Amino acid sequence: MPQIWMTYDELATLSGCSATEARMQAMHLSLDRRKSRDGNTRVKLNLALMARFFEAIRETEFDLDEAITALRDAHQQMSGGRSIDHPGLRRGVA
Repeated sequence: MPQIWMTYDELATLSGCSATEARMQAMHLSLDRRKSRDGNTRVKLNLALMARFFEAIRETEFDLDEAITALRDAHQQMSGGRSIDHPGLRRGVA
């Protein structure tokens, strides 16, 4: 089962409410919460919220190639700029 973790601001955007309301929603739903290394608290989405998240993604129009590039760039930044020799992480390889 995939795990999706969001900040209160991200959850607020998904839920159409304020970050404070999203925090209260997370507490009410007893969602797992963790403080990330970047100092932000993130909550793990339950099945219903994941379904809403996936539906929101399906409704958007975006460039898949651009999204893949952004994910690769984020991976490189998170790994400290190190390049991992993994075929699925090289640019241009599907």
